[in-house]
Amino acid sequence: MTSRTSSPLIDGIADGIAVDWIAVDWGSSNLRAWAMNGTSRPISETSAATGASTLAPDAFEPALLGAIGPWLREAGQPPTDVIICGMAGARGAWVEAPYGTVPCPPSPANPARVPTTDPRLAVRILPGLSQTAPPDVMRGEETQIAGLIAEEPRFDGVACLPGTHTKWVHVSAGEVVSFASYMTGEMFALLAGQSVLRRTVAPDGWDEAAFLAGAEDGLARPDRVPARLFGLRAGALVGDLDPVVARSRLSGLLIGGEIAAAKPYWLGRDVVLIGAPALSRAYGGALALAGLDAREADATAMTIAGLAAARAALRTRVASNGAHP
Repeated sequence: MTSRTSSPLIDGIADGIAVDWIAVDWGSSNLRAWAMNGTSRPISETSAATGASTLAPDAFEPALLGAIGPWLREAGQPPTDVIICGMAGARGAWVEAPYGTVPCPPSPANPARVPTTDPRLAVRILPGLSQTAPPDVMRGEETQIAGLIAEEPRFDGVACLPGTHTKWVHVSAGEVVSFASYMTGEMFALLAGQSVLRRTVAPDGWDEAAFLAGAEDGLARPDRVPARLFGLRAGALVGDLDPVVARSRLSGLLIGGEIAAAKPYWLGRDVVLIGAPALSRAYGGALALAGLDAREADATAMTIAGLAAARAALRTRVASNGAHP
């Protein structure tokens, strides 16, 4: 089932405001799109529950048209540029956008061009980034990093992108130098929902003090985190541990252990957190226990800025060599 929400501001062209191009963040579970006027100013937005992981390759174009169709120019006019980041470019998805290898800029000048049957579309998908030693990949997060660089061209530090697979990314001189991924979010979901802890951990709720206590424990002794995890189950059996406290402490233990392991990335560096607000705040609180004052950047704003940077780079390349866009 597809759900769609859109601002009433614009339906194609309204009130004299034209859609110049369309920015799309296509994740595994959802599609988000923004109608853009000029370089980086959204004038409308929409979302749909048509994630890349749910679609066969031939279903991507109909899903995209279902989301952004009202914004497209009429047939016979120049096609509308659609710049996409995320899992639509993964292997087996719409069209594979091969990884760029770090060190490299996060925003390429030549994204993958996607053949479409609808002549109103000019679709390009941004590649992800890969690393060979140690092996690692990202797809989608690089666009948020490009947005950070667009907003702060002289940024030299680390971007932490909390999520299912949290990324710690070293950025310098406009390039991604290296990065490391941690499956902390997925581990939390598996432990809370499928392990012996499922009987101990509440499905929701938050206790800040319990989270910070767990994070401090994980930071101080990450080698003991596996034992502390089973202690949550034991605490419920012999000590009547509150399920919300258990959930919060589980999160703290895992995030604290991750931050301890990622110390070579954040120690002595400017750290920017780019993620969902609640999760960014949790990481910020845990980092504060380690003596680091991280700052937060809005994830949606960084995504839009990164997509805008990619389109600007594409247009510059086209203008400089006369290549077909």
